[in-house]
Amino acid sequence: MIDYSIRNKKAWEYDAYDFWVRQSGTPRERAQKDRENPIGMLKKYAAYFDRYEGIRVANICGSCGKKAVPLAILGAEVTVFDISEDNKRYALEVAAAADVEISFEVCDVLEIDMDRYKGYFDVVFMEGGILHYFHDIDEFMNIMYSLLKPGGKMICSDFHPFQKISDIMNFEQPAMSYFSTDVFEGEMAHARFYEEEIRKEMPKCSYRKYTVSEIINAVINCGFVLKKFDEHPAWTNEKVPGEFTLIATRE
Repeated sequence: MIDYSIRNKKAWEYDAYDFWVRQSGTPRERAQKDRENPIGMLKKYAAYFDRYEGIRVANICGSCGKKAVPLAILGAEVTVFDISEDNKRYALEVAAAADVEISFEVCDVLEIDMDRYKGYFDVVFMEGGILHYFHDIDEFMNIMYSLLKPGGKMICSDFHPFQKISDIMNFEQPAMSYFSTDVFEGEMAHARFYEEEIRKEMPKCSYRKYTVSEIINAVINCGFVLKKFDEHPAWTNEKVPGEFTLIATRE
């Protein structure tokens, strides 16, 4: 595992299980919500799936299973790839309480076992701020391409690069030049929910933020066919972009 992944792993395993219980409820409580309305729990991402039943989905950096479990309830075969053991514990407990199965591989996404998973999936799906944890977006996109079957689809939703120049989503991360290629140290996503004294002690993550053109060119250069690029308003200010969703296929 490369050095920055080790740092990110430490950050994402800090109090993670208890954090999810506080934020999302006990596994049983979360499972009940997922079962009551799995489409609703997928939120805007539901519009990007053609079907659910019987498809194989790679949920990249799938965290605590917040999207994996609803997908499984809808009939998908879901494998989560994530760096945190605590996330795995919570996700599998939610899945069990929801009476579905998901697979969960604790690993660096850059080190996924390609002997097992190359060309295995119908859909590669990620959401909620993933790309900035990887310092080489071309390497990352090549792995996403390799995971897919011919004809498979990538659904890549992430924070909009506008975040580089303005903390419009209130993540309390530094603003910088839009064209900056710097790697920087910053708090993990949930740090802002902790008391200041605890926050000071929390492990930091290593980030690299990308421009729109860097993201799109990485997708095209590794062989994907770009099908769609949607921009979504920030939840703090609907007049500016907060997120995007990119759809690409492996022909």
